[in-house]
Amino acid sequence: MAKQAKIKFEEIVKWNFVSLTEEDLNQIPSYLELKKCLPPKPSRHWLHCLYLILFILIAMALLPIFVFVLVQNGYLPENKVLQSIHKEMARRFVEDFLKFEFNKEYCLLESLEGVEDMFRPPIDCSICQNVTEVERLSEISLSEFEEKYAYSSKPVIITDAMREWTAQEKFSFEYFKQVYHNDSPALDSSSSECQFFPYQTSFESLRDVFSMNSDRAHLRDGSKPWYIGWSNCDSMAANTLRQHYKRPYFLPSESESSRTDWIFMGAPGYGAPMHIDNVEFPSWQAQVKGIKRWYLEPPPECYLQCHFLEVVVHPGEIIVLDTNRWFHQTFIEGTELSITIGSEYD
Repeated sequence: MAKQAKIKFEEIVKWNFVSLTEEDLNQIPSYLELKKCLPPKPSRHWLHCLYLILFILIAMALLPIFVFVLVQNGYLPENKVLQSIHKEMARRFVEDFLKFEFNKEYCLLESLEGVEDMFRPPIDCSICQNVTEVERLSEISLSEFEEKYAYSSKPVIITDAMREWTAQEKFSFEYFKQVYHNDSPALDSSSSECQFFPYQTSFESLRDVFSMNSDRAHLRDGSKPWYIGWSNCDSMAANTLRQHYKRPYFLPSESESSRTDWIFMGAPGYGAPMHIDNVEFPSWQAQVKGIKRWYLEPPPECYLQCHFLEVVVHPGEIIVLDTNRWFHQTFIEGTELSITIGSEYD
């Protein structure tokens, strides 16, 4: 009804007071009384807020690209200050916008997958420009490894790095079940240092994994393939396992490995999806058992300058890779359960 009155009123004004201005009409009492009967004009404040929110979101999406252009053209150096700014941006975006609380214990792989990539510092493409394959070497000296591979982000496989290890004879699904006692913090990820990576399986914890029987673990009952990973945060279990492997001989003498090692285990026919890690240092991963195929991709900003790589790592070999710069995917081949153990080094 009010809408019809407004239309009628505007028609009257248009045809009978066409020569009068708004200021003239406001001098007529009856005109002012009629205006009071009309509904108020809708506020556009919400529209302004919407425009502001869209502007902020677009700016947040374009900022990493803008910084990347500055770095690539030499206006900004790729340094720790820039990296810390990007990490702080990611933290604020996740906590304030996505309402994610870092003081709670989540599976970071699932919760932040894709988010940190948005704020990832741009990579200098010189790390991969001339890399066309993953070399396989043996009996490499400390000086050669440090000069060519240790900190260059160039992936390499060392084929003789486990020559004095007993892990290949000792490690198995059944052995790990014995090493991790029922009260182990690693079984339920009960501390911030205990991380469990279910990847795309239904497992919720390492305890769930070790609740499988041997037939299920080795797919002898026709079960689907599986693949998981965990940080070895149990000091007692770590001491037991480290009796069967040691620091790779080729690492620089002054470098230190991280306190916590990582273990990845799974059945043939599965593996980790394409991803990039949020770590500070390069790492080594020893293929204790099984055969694992690696797919390596340069970061998107380097697609036109670098090659996509593919390599198979066999039992007894160690792959050295900067997983914070190379996107990587794995797939377990053959018929044997795959067991990989690794660590970062500075």
